Amino acid sequence: MRGELKMDVNEYLPLRDVVFNTLRQAILTGEMEPGERLMEIQLANKLGVSRTPIREAIRKLELEGLVIMIPRKGAEVAHITVKDMRDVLEVRSALEELAATAEHIEELKTANRVFEAAIVSKDVVAIVNADVAFHNIIYSMTDNQRLIQLINSLSEQMYRYRLEYVKDARTHSILISEHNDIIKQLSDKDVEKAKVIVRQHVNNQEKGIIRLLNI
Repeated sequence: MRGELKMDVNEYLPLRDVVFNTLRQAILTGEMEPGERLMEIQLANKLGVSRTPIREAIRKLELEGLVIMIPRKGAEVAHITVKDMRDVLEVRSALEELAATAEHIEELKTANRVFEAAIVSKDVVAIVNADVAFHNIIYSMTDNQRLIQLINSLSEQMYRYRLEYVKDARTHSILISEHNDIIKQLSDKDVEKAKVIVRQHVNNQEKGIIRLLNI
């Protein structure tokens, strides 16, 4: 585990949820690496809690696909596999194509300026969060709550893939260009062209992650 695992205590949340959010964030940001074992006693000592909320958090992380249970070994951080990544990105691509409409263009432009500023900062987590915010505006364009719920259910897995992708600085100019292309086509009300760009945008991430992780 890289560095010290710190728990962000929230007085409004049950302890089990605070522990869950702490571990999930550590996995998503790479602080806890794929294949790393989640030892209940060790984690309880690090976070200053009993084993019960640790155990409950691990179960929830398993349901989200961020943790897997290995027979006779216990829980460990799930590896990124080509199949899992393709499954998630295929759904994301399809949903984003459905979401592509010519609404809220100014919001998209503002979000993209925030994204570009994050690129300049070279803060990987800030870049990913700004990218998430940009795409969330696209989803909200549909005013389709079912679609938004589907996207949200995949959000944790997508965050993990985005993080791996933007760690490579060579992808930053590509992302900016693709965001600008999406905005341009939506501004021109060329929804079909925007869908093609969205699909290419997601496909580029898939290829980049496979190359970077050698999976």
